[in-house]
Amino acid sequence: MQSRNLFIAAALAVCGTAFAGECPADKRVPDGQGQKPGATAPVGVTDVVRASTDLSREPAHIDGRQFRLRQLEIQPGGVVPWHSHDDRPAMIYIVSGEVVEYASSCAVPIVHRAGDIAPEKSGTSHWWKNLGGAPAVLISVDLFPTAMKHEQHMM
Repeated sequence: MQSRNLFIAAALAVCGTAFAGECPADKRVPDGQGQKPGATAPVGVTDVVRASTDLSREPAHIDGRQFRLRQLEIQPGGVVPWHSHDDRPAMIYIVSGEVVEYASSCAVPIVHRAGDIAPEKSGTSHWWKNLGGAPAVLISVDLFPTAMKHEQHMM
């Protein structure tokens, strides 16, 4: 009986973390029917490119793309404005703090906490806000189109 209880506790723990920071399955909606655009300009956000690689010069040979790693710090009340990932897949790792995502494909806001990973891919339009009392630190990796300006895609 004790091993069964341990198994159930472990399964619940895995299930709880597997879906952390994701839109609940029963709240997913077609793109554009979820959260609406929020702020259109960044507020209280520091965005630093830590490294980038021109993929046209790598074995993958992807012209017009950079593999880019950035660190973002969102101050309390700070906002990463509405933007789309239709042309730029990314992964966000929440290093510290907490941030809320308002996605076009989710009927409810999504809370991301330290340790969560947020995949961003085609069909994702969203904005983020730090509703907490401490800065949120995020690491973003993406395949950035070299023809676009950095400011066009804050996140």
